[in-house]
Amino acid sequence: QVQLVESGGGLVQAGGSLRLSCAASGRTSSIYAMGWFRQAPGKEREFVAAVSWSGGSTAYADSVKGRFTIARGNAEKTMYLQMNSLKPEDAANYYCAARRYPLPTPQDHEYDYWGQGTQVTVSS
Repeated sequence: QVQLVESGGGLVQAGGSLRLSCAASGRTSSIYAMGWFRQAPGKEREFVAAVSWSGGSTAYADSVKGRFTIARGNAEKTMYLQMNSLKPEDAANYYCAARRYPLPTPQDHEYDYWGQGTQVTVSS
C-alpha cells in the first residue's frame, strides 16, 4: 500500500504564496506520476496540476497556469506545488494523488492513491 501525506497548507492573503508538499511512503516503487487536486465546499473536486515520473512532463489547469508550479522533489516520490499570486477562489482542500503509470493526467479516476488533504485559505 502507498500512503500520501500533504503539508504546507494554511491561511494567506490574496496575492500571497504557499508551497504545498506531498511525501509518499510504503510501496512507493508502484507509483509514478503524481498530481494535485482541490475541492472547495459545495464544489466538485477539480484538477490542479500533475507531473510525470521523471519530472519532465507537467500539466496544469487553465485557472492556475502561470501562477502555480508543480515539481518533483530531490527525494524519491516527493512532490511540491508552489502557489503564487493566490486568489480567494484558490481556497480549497488540496489533495495529493499518485498513479501507477508514468504520465500525468487531469482525470482523477486515473489516480490510484490519495492523501487526506491540506487546507488552503485565501483571505481577500
